[in-house]
This record gives sequence, structure tokens and C-alpha cells, in this order.
Amino acid sequence: MSLIFEIKENIGVITLNRPEKYNSVIRELALALQDKLDFCNDSEEVRAVFLTGAGKAFCAGQDLAEVVDPEGPELGEIVSQHFNPIITKIRSLRKPVVAAVNGVAAGAGANIALACDIVVAAESASFIQAFSKIGLVPDSAGTYFLPRLVGMQKAAALIMLGDKVSASEAERMNMIYKVFPDAVFSEEAWKLTKQLATLPTLALALSKQALNESYANNLYQQLEVEDALQRKAGSSEDYEEGVQAFLEKRKPNFKGR
Repeated sequence: MSLIFEIKENIGVITLNRPEKYNSVIRELALALQDKLDFCNDSEEVRAVFLTGAGKAFCAGQDLAEVVDPEGPELGEIVSQHFNPIITKIRSLRKPVVAAVNGVAAGAGANIALACDIVVAAESASFIQAFSKIGLVPDSAGTYFLPRLVGMQKAAALIMLGDKVSASEAERMNMIYKVFPDAVFSEEAWKLTKQLATLPTLALALSKQALNESYANNLYQQLEVEDALQRKAGSSEDYEEGVQAFLEKRKPNFKGR
């Protein structure tokens, strides 16, 4: 089984499960990941998604053995049918997606992580844009998200030189949200995701939509987006509950509606 999925405490836990291959992606894994992302998007039980890898790696990107297999998919098909849908599903998913990077995240594996809403990493983890080492360009939205996270100069250097970036360096350059010591990584990453699952997930989904739209908008267009989405949030049950809980000085009980 190349992917393990479970729902725990209203969190959809997706574990890439090819540890002997550093969780490198094959067609079976790519399609299974797409399927589980769709499930989490549609499930009323799932309020946040926790994406991680089994073993020592998060994801080493595409399994090159599949690329050179005469019976396997062609490189363009891998990008268009495997990775592009994964990225679009992560960005359109109506729940927050946490990438818990437990080890090396290379190539498409690094960019899948960077497409998530919040990226946390173990201290021993690392990120590498490995494409130039085999004569390819970044896919999985690497050329989209990386320069927006770290700036054009830094992104160009990381992409062209293929430098390995430690988790601590990634945090310092604003590539990821936070690094945790290995000994407490799993606990802290889970605690963060659990917190997200208790928040007003409808408002989080609308916030994510606003962030997505901001990439293409100028200031005035974005103000209009915020206006429209705030009206939606203001008509939600969670908004009523949040205000009432504030007035009553108690912890709110959000339902995601």
C-alpha cells in the first residue's frame, strides 16, 4: 500500500508510504493521494489535513524508475496527470493542509510540501530543488510558490544550483513556517494540526480562497474579494458562535458551518 489514510480527531491523516524508496511518487501513489485529498475536501468529519511521510523521508519526488520504464507513463503525463492535480487539489481544498516534513523533501516532494497551507519540519529534514541535477525544470508549482516565499534571487539560485537547504535554513528564509527538534516533531506537528481542526474551518477556507486570489489581484481587486468573503463569513454559524462565546467569556465550539 503506497499510501495510508485514517481519520483521527477530525483530522485526515495522509501518510506517503514507500519508505524503502524515500516515498518517491509512482502513479499508484499519485492517484491515491488525489483521491484522499478529494475525500478530505468533501468529508464533513475531516476538519484539517495532516500530510507526512513514512520512514526517514517526506518525499523524494518522482520515482525515476517509473519514468524510464517503457511500460510506464511519459514524463509529460506524469506532470499533467499526477503532480498538477495534486497541487490544484491542495490549494482548492476547503480545509487547512499541514505538511509535516519528517525528512528529506526533494524535487516534486519539496514542492508538494510548499503548496500546503502550513509547512513544519523536523530539525533533521531538508529541502532540495533537485531538478537541475537531471536536466529538468521544477514542476509541481515550484517556480510559482518558491519565489513568492523566498524571493526571486534566492529561488533562482536554489533552483539552478540545486542546493540542499536544511530545515533551519528553510525557516530562516521564510520557506516554511516552523522547525521542531526531532524528539518532539511528531507531537508538535500534530498539536498544531489539532488546533486548526478546532478553529472555524469555514472562515479558514474563505481565508485560503482570499490568499489564492491575491496572487492575481491588485490591491483594489483584493479589497473587493475580502468584502465578498467577509460577508459570507459574517453569515456563518461559526461567526455567531464566536461572537457569543466572546461575550460570554467562554471557549467557542466551532462547527465549520
